Order: sequence, then C-alpha cells, then structure tokens
Amino acid sequence: MKELAVELNEVLDKTVAGGFLSKSGRSLYFPKGIVAQAAEAGEKAKLHNATVGLATTGGEPFCLGDIYSCFVPGTLGKKDIFSYAPGGGDKELRALWKSENEKKNPTLKGKLTSFPIVTGGLTHTISLVGNLFINEGDEIVCPDLFWDNYELIFEDLYEAKIRRFPFFTSEGGFNVEAMKETLLGVKGDYARLILNFPNNPTGYSPSKKEAEEIVAALKEVAKEKKILAITDDAYFGLFFEDDTNKESLFAHLCDCDENIFAIKGDAATKEEMVWGFRVGFITYGSKGLDKEALDALEKKTLGAVRCTVSSCDRPGQSLLLKALRDGKNRESDKDNLFEEMKSRYKMIERTLEKHKDSSLLKPYPFNSGYFMAFDTLGKNAEELRRHLLDNYQVGVINILGIAVRLAYCSVEVDRIGEVVDLVYKAAGEIWS
Repeated sequence: MKELAVELNEVLDKTVAGGFLSKSGRSLYFPKGIVAQAAEAGEKAKLHNATVGLATTGGEPFCLGDIYSCFVPGTLGKKDIFSYAPGGGDKELRALWKSENEKKNPTLKGKLTSFPIVTGGLTHTISLVGNLFINEGDEIVCPDLFWDNYELIFEDLYEAKIRRFPFFTSEGGFNVEAMKETLLGVKGDYARLILNFPNNPTGYSPSKKEAEEIVAALKEVAKEKKILAITDDAYFGLFFEDDTNKESLFAHLCDCDENIFAIKGDAATKEEMVWGFRVGFITYGSKGLDKEALDALEKKTLGAVRCTVSSCDRPGQSLLLKALRDGKNRESDKDNLFEEMKSRYKMIERTLEKHKDSSLLKPYPFNSGYFMAFDTLGKNAEELRRHLLDNYQVGVINILGIAVRLAYCSVEVDRIGEVVDLVYKAAGEIWS
C-alpha cells in the first residue's frame, strides 16, 4: 500500500469513518502526480506552465469554433468551457453549494462538515460511496421500495447485499421500527444504511415527527453498532405538504453521535433543473470527524474521482456557477417548477379519489418529489406495464415486479387524470 494511503488511514482509523473503509477505500489516496503538480503550478508558475495536457494559444484553449459559437458571446470564456475542471470541482461552485445547503437546511449552520466535492451526478456519488466504504458481502439496509440503480451499484458492481425492510407501516407512515430492527440484525459491529427522500419511486418524505423518530432510532442503534448513514437527496426541495420534513436528514445526523458517519449525496440535476449536466456533490459529517479527518476523506474521495472520471464536467459547472452567482431569474424559475409540480401532485390526489374503492391497485402514500407509485397487490407489475404500453401507448415503470411508478413530472397537468384512469382501466382488463 502506498505511503500516502497509509497516512490517510492512520488519521481515519481514529474515527468512525476508518472502520467503514473498504479494501479499495483503504488503498485510495490523491496522488502527487500530474493533477496535483499541475494545480500547484497553476498557482506558482507565473512565467511558463508546461504541466497540463491542454492545447492552448494566447493563454486560451484551442477549440472547435462550431461548439464555441453555440454559446452566447460574452457569457462564458473558452477556459470556462473547454478547460479541465479541478479534481474536486470548481472551488467557487463548491463554496456556493455549501452556502446554499446551509440556507436550505438551517440546522446545518455552524456544524463542521467537509467541503462538498463535485461528482458526476448522484449515480456517481453513490458509486464513489461503494468504492470507498463497501466490501464484497457487506449489507446495505434500505427500504423495500428503492431506485433500481442501488441494486446495480451495490450488488452487481460491489458484490454487497441490499437488506430490505418494509417501507411503510400498516398505517401508511415510514416504518421507523422496521428500519431500526433491520439495522440491529446486521452482522458485526458496522451497519450501512441508505435513505432517499423524497423517495424514488414512491414520492414519499417523512413527516417532521417521523424525521425526529428516524434520528432517535439511529442514535439508539449507535449504542450497539457504528452506522454509515447515506442520505440520497436527489429530489430535495419538492415538499408539498406543511407537515413534511423539509430538511435533509444529513443536517441532523452529521453531528448527532460519534458512532454515526453521515454522507450526503445531492445534485444540481433536479434542484437546479439541469438534468443533463451531471453535476452532483458528496459531503461528509460526523460528531467524531475533525478537520484533519475530513481532509483525509476529501483526499481519498479525490483519489476515487481521479481513477474513475478524472474530473467532472467543466461547462456544466461553469454554467451552474454563473446561475448561482449571477442568475436573475433562477429563483422565479425554480418557484415556477415547484408550483407546477404541486399542481400536478394535487391533480393526482383528486383523480385517485375516484378510484379509492378499487381492489386492483393501492397507491402508496406520497407527498413530494416527482413520482407516485401503485402497489400491484401481489400481481405482476411488468404485466401491467406491458399492457399499458402495448394497448394504450402509456409508459410507466415496473419497480421490482411489485409496483408501477408514475412520473407525473413529465405529464402535463391536464393529462394526468387521463393517465391515472388508464392505469386503473388496464389493471381491470388484465386482472378482473
């Protein structure tokens, strides 16, 4: 193992994070190679900088005029579009995102967390978590209704095992007790948990009371086991009911117990309506992590980024930075999105009321995000998906064979009622 990795491990082994490092995570470090040397030269090589493999002339990158002409003159310079981004992302963007997170999560203010590191979207974030903190055979506790990419990443790529618990109680709330018992049932002294709110596929977020109960339950488990708690905040901000918890659980978990190691995955993709930019962030926090340990985690993460994508999308970061820093219409555009999603959410609620006595499908509780989902009550969800597609030209998603997901974010409000009615009609045709 390289000396740099050993040094980082020695720092982290004094904390809760060290025990979660995977075999590859223990081996990772940020090398003092081309990227690090180029970054140093960028600050000090004022006469000549012959470090970066980037073709320049007159201090600007060479580029295809056909591409550069697609940008409005005067908005972004060539360096902002064609240069490599730093390994951890644009520093100003990272600082602004940290500030934005504290505005959206007031509980975070004043708490010691890592500087957000830019990733290639939330999928990349979760894959980095797997690379750094998950070994073959490890168990990851997760509600039984989850984004299918978790299986691909955790089980198929990292050869771990998702240990499921029932998402909902019989009353329709988040099943805090089942989460707690499943964590306690994990073998060994270390347990891993991933929670995604607003949830994909159900569109559910916990109430304020449920959020408090989740944190309390994790603190109880932390008396017996160390916990890695991953918060997947992909759809953060789209909360449509007053009693819904409107802060990331990370804000509460990042300093609540020395045995809880919290990782926040979030992204500009949905929050800033830049889905194709693939700009995400990863942030670390724990009561037991000081600045030295957070710096060690950053260096290991930079190493993981370096040996996968090297660095993340530069034009996407530059455009996002410009919007966060200078955008005149950003807030109004985001407000418009929120109001439109809320109106679609309300339309689904009204339409579902017509079908409340149906015994064919049962809508899962939902109150936020982009989605709602139907429990197919033991019947084959793939059969319903195919019937809708083949006979009505309606596309929905089969989730794990037990549910169908309806993404109302991509259906106009005046068509939502028709879509819901067709889902029930199709279910009646194949299952009645």
